[in-house]
Amino acid sequence: MQVTQMSAGSVSLNASPRTVQLKAHFVVTDLFQSSDRAEETRTATSPLHQQTVIFMLMWKFVEKMRCFRKRSMFPFLGFLIAFLLFFNLYMDDGFVLEAEKRQLGETQMHPSTSERYVHTFTDLSNFSGTINVTYRYLAGIPLPRKKYLTIGLSSVKRKKGNYLLETIKSIFDQSSYEELKEIVVVVHLADFDLAWCENLVQEITRKFAHHIIAGRLLVIQAPEEYYPSLDGLKRNYNDPEDRVRFRSKQNVDYAFLLNFCTNLSHFYMMLEDDVRCSRNFLTALKKVITSREGSYWVMLEFSKLGYIGKLYHSSDLPRLAHFLLMFYQEMPCDWLLIHFRGLLAQKDVIRFKPSLFQHMGYYSSYKGAENKLKDDDFEEDSIDIPDNPPASMYTNINVFENYDATKAYSTVDEYFWGKPPCTGDFFLIIFNKSTKISRIKIVTGTEDRQNDVLHHGALEVGQKAVDTKQGRQCASYITLGEFKGGGIEVDSVDHKIAFDIECVRVVVTAGQKEWLIIRTISLWTTQPVSQFKK
Repeated sequence: MQVTQMSAGSVSLNASPRTVQLKAHFVVTDLFQSSDRAEETRTATSPLHQQTVIFMLMWKFVEKMRCFRKRSMFPFLGFLIAFLLFFNLYMDDGFVLEAEKRQLGETQMHPSTSERYVHTFTDLSNFSGTINVTYRYLAGIPLPRKKYLTIGLSSVKRKKGNYLLETIKSIFDQSSYEELKEIVVVVHLADFDLAWCENLVQEITRKFAHHIIAGRLLVIQAPEEYYPSLDGLKRNYNDPEDRVRFRSKQNVDYAFLLNFCTNLSHFYMMLEDDVRCSRNFLTALKKVITSREGSYWVMLEFSKLGYIGKLYHSSDLPRLAHFLLMFYQEMPCDWLLIHFRGLLAQKDVIRFKPSLFQHMGYYSSYKGAENKLKDDDFEEDSIDIPDNPPASMYTNINVFENYDATKAYSTVDEYFWGKPPCTGDFFLIIFNKSTKISRIKIVTGTEDRQNDVLHHGALEVGQKAVDTKQGRQCASYITLGEFKGGGIEVDSVDHKIAFDIECVRVVVTAGQKEWLIIRTISLWTTQPVSQFKK
């Protein structure tokens, strides 16, 4: 019989066992020699190498079977040849598949320009996570310890004027040394003019070097390639194309800024880059936040203008960033904020007076147009904001609609409104824990309803709160004074009262026909003077 070679891994069935043995030996030898020659260009895990190893193992098995009878050899060789043919096809397909994977990976590493921003929006399926953006650190680096408050600013090149340096200066100058320890300012230079950014960073670094070194000031930039397309945007509200482009980009600027600031502090304050701050604004913020303990809020407002003085929990920043990105071309950012707040179940605006931040820019960042807006509720010295410790409110006066008791105790521009009170009716405040009060001020009535004041009433403070059949009360009270002209103010309460106060109560000493508005209840606690000095 003649041996007919079919391939490197197969022989014809028309052969004797001895001939097959010799031919297989040559085939294996040839394969090993080929493998040695190609060792520099192939790894040990290549498909051909794997095939050779398996072929060797099978050949050893054939060696052991050579003593079998000739009629037993033919079926076995048929099985062996079929197996090798199948295995050869499998390895070839596997090699092709791996090559296709490598080619696909190389394609994914170089996305087309038209799809460069798609990766940013694929993150929107997880609103609780941060957006995958690689930021440029232009000045400063984040510190490992979380601060109390992050102040975020986004700035672009203006055609007229530049107020960023003044804004940063106001933030630091109006803060005490103790307050500076609790804040970090993050400036997002969101202009694609890199030369402008570089020059501005040099100015910032020169003027605020010590704040950068201390970790209180960071300057960042989100690269242009992370931005979505700013061409062919929806022209909602019949805005000009350039106006739509400006406000849409601004939404993305803010989204990337919020995303960066997520883990820097417990609270986040958004400012614009042309703002002046009131003195000790952080202390005022802390007072308000403390007074809101136990109540739900999404956004607190400390200015009635634009995107100035808006306070958030840092834990809400990822969702807000995603929200701004998702609807970036729909409407301006201050309109989107209203929808975001509502979606998170804060129905009403919670705005505090006096405003802590004032718009000072004269020219807008959009086309350099004039912008003379001012907040007439702004006060340069905010130190007089009351503390109003966390407390619960009770009253037996009939409440009108939703003008409930809590609105008199808040520094928000709201008030309590009740139907005509009778003698003995009361309005009671019970603190969550006893505290030292230094000053109490209560105002009733409003400018447009000057008759809805408390004509006859007394102010009392109490201790040892207990539960009674009439509800929670203090066991004993001391009268501090009588209402005059619808109001009362008592200073140095802590010097007049020897105990820590648990209750503050307004008692109606004579009935009246007019309804009653309690406009504000302001309480100041005793605090170290050093907290407010610079």
